Amino acid sequence: MNTATDNIVGILVVVAIFVALALPSLIGLARDRRIDQQIRAAERARREAERIGPTELPARRRLYFTTTVTHHS
Repeated sequence: MNTATDNIVGILVVVAIFVALALPSLIGLARDRRIDQQIRAAERARREAERIGPTELPARRRLYFTTTVTHHS
């Protein structure tokens, strides 16, 4: 009886150590998958918006003319 209890306790300790080591990686993996899904959803929404077309007029393009003024010019 004592040997069986020791074996069960040993197995539970090994499983607990494995869970303690693997849990942060699994949480990070789940977080990365959620972020990837959000990025894909945002890309799909952007493509849909581009397919529909702009909802406002495009900004006017401004042409700038710059000069350099020095004391000898």
